[in-house]
Amino acid sequence: MSPATNLKTFRSARTADFTESVIREMTRLAVRHGAVNLAQGFPDFPAPVDLKQAAIDSINADHNQYPITWGVKPFRDAIAQKYRRTYSLEVDPETEVTVVCGATEGMIASLLATTDEGDEIIVFEPFYENYHPDLLLCGAKRKLVRLHPPDWNFDRAELRAAFSQRTKAIIINTPNNPTGKVFSLDELTYIASLCQEFDALAITDEIYEHITYDGCRHIPMITLPGMRNRSILVNSLSKTFSVTGWRVGWVIAAPELTAGVRKVHDFLTVGAATPLQYAGIFALSLPDQYYESVTREYEDRRRFAMEMLSSAGFNCYTPHGAYYLMSDYRAISDKSDTDFALALVQEGGVAAVPGSSFYVSSSGINLIRFCFCKKYETLISAGKKLARFGRP
Repeated sequence: MSPATNLKTFRSARTADFTESVIREMTRLAVRHGAVNLAQGFPDFPAPVDLKQAAIDSINADHNQYPITWGVKPFRDAIAQKYRRTYSLEVDPETEVTVVCGATEGMIASLLATTDEGDEIIVFEPFYENYHPDLLLCGAKRKLVRLHPPDWNFDRAELRAAFSQRTKAIIINTPNNPTGKVFSLDELTYIASLCQEFDALAITDEIYEHITYDGCRHIPMITLPGMRNRSILVNSLSKTFSVTGWRVGWVIAAPELTAGVRKVHDFLTVGAATPLQYAGIFALSLPDQYYESVTREYEDRRRFAMEMLSSAGFNCYTPHGAYYLMSDYRAISDKSDTDFALALVQEGGVAAVPGSSFYVSSSGINLIRFCFCKKYETLISAGKKLARFGRP
C-alpha cells in the first residue's frame, strides 16, 4: 500500500498567498442566488451589430488557424493606425506591437518579461485584484502607495519614497478600476520624472481609455517626454467594444521590451483567437463618433446608478472614468465589507464586490464596488432590491 500523500506538498509556494478572484466568485454567487450581477465588469447588453458580423465574416472567410504568434499583421497595422490617429503616437507594428489574449495576459506577460526575483514594483492601492497574484507569480516585491478618497489622489512624498534603486517598474491603471480615477497630465508627468530619475519602467493598464467623464481625458504615459522607451502599454478590445469574452488585447512597447513580451506570450498562450483579431480590424476602424457615443451612454448610466445607490443609503465616490462606483455603506450596516457583500447577494439579491479585495489590508475598509455597465432594466431591478435592503 502506498503511503498517505500530503497534497500540500504539491502546491507551489508562489500560489500559496492568493486566492481565486473575488470578483468572479461574486459572479458565481450571483448565479447561485439568482441575484442581479453588479459585481463583474462586463456589459449585459449586445456588442455592436456590425462588429459581431465582422467576427462571423472572419470565421466564414476561414481565418480559423494559428495566427502569427504576436498577431496577424492587418490587426497590428490597425492598432498602429489607431494610436497614430488618436494620440499622434507612431508605433511600428512589426517590432512594437504584440497581440495577446486580453489585457490580463498582456499584464502578466509584460511583468514576466521584465522582472526578476526580488525586483520592486510600485502599485497604487486600491488596485485591480489581478496585480497581486501577477507580482507573486513573478517573484517581485510590491510597494504600495495609497490613493485617498474622495478624489483618490496620492501623496507625492509617499510616492517618491516608494522609489529606490531596486524599483523595476510602477503599474498605472488609468482610468482606474476600482476607483474611476483618471490620472491627470500633471500627475503622470510627476510619475514620469520619477521613472526617469530611478531608471524604472511604467507599465500602464489603459483598458478604459475611452470611458471618461467630466471633461477628463486619457493620456497614455508612453506619449510623455522621456517615456517612449520605458513604457509598456497594455490594452484590449474588451471594454470599449463590449466584447469582454473575446480576450483580444495588445501590448505596445519599444522593440527591446517587445521582444521579451513576445517570448513570454508565445509560451503562455501561443496566440489570440485569429477570427476575432480580424474582427478587431473593423472595431479599430470605427470613427471618433463611436467613442463619443460610448462616453455619453456610460455617463448617463453613471448618473442613473449614483442616484439609485444614493436613494438606497450608499455614499458613492464620483468616478471620472471606467464604469465602477466605490460606495461607502456605513449608513446601512456596520458589518465588515465581506459580510455585507455576502448578505447583499444572499438576502438582498444584488451582487457587488467587497472593497477589501482591492486592498492588502482589509482593516477599516467600509467600501463596496458596484459596476454600472448594464442595461437600464438591470439597473432598475437592482435599484428596487437595494431600496428594500438598504434604508429601513
